[in-house]
Amino acid sequence: MGIPRRKWLGILRKKLHKQTPQENIIVLHTNDTEGSFSEAPTTATVSNPAGKFCGYNYAYFLTKEEMAAIKLQSCFRGYLARRVLRALRSLVKLQAVVRGVIVRRQARMAFLCMHALARLHLTIQSRRIIGK
Repeated sequence: MGIPRRKWLGILRKKLHKQTPQENIIVLHTNDTEGSFSEAPTTATVSNPAGKFCGYNYAYFLTKEEMAAIKLQSCFRGYLARRVLRALRSLVKLQAVVRGVIVRRQARMAFLCMHALARLHLTIQSRRIIGK
């Protein structure tokens, strides 16, 4: 089930070391309501592969370590989510098995009760025939 540990670490290593310099566009904006809405936002191009825009009125760049930590966290959270989903699926299967057992038990009890009623009916009919 899933990716083997060795392969998973190889994929993670490739993704982390595959960073090539590229040009990112950072959009700086303010929350001024006085300006007209037709104005274009101010843009600045930065040649930083790890650049991200976060926050209010400033650009914040993540380091390689921070990006690696974020990737590891997201991978680990995905792993935990898959594990919880697998446990939930097995729990649903277990519930289905238990419900099936309960239904079979109820069916068996209903059959035994119907059989007892049929025997009682036969006993009553035989007494009527003998009593005549």
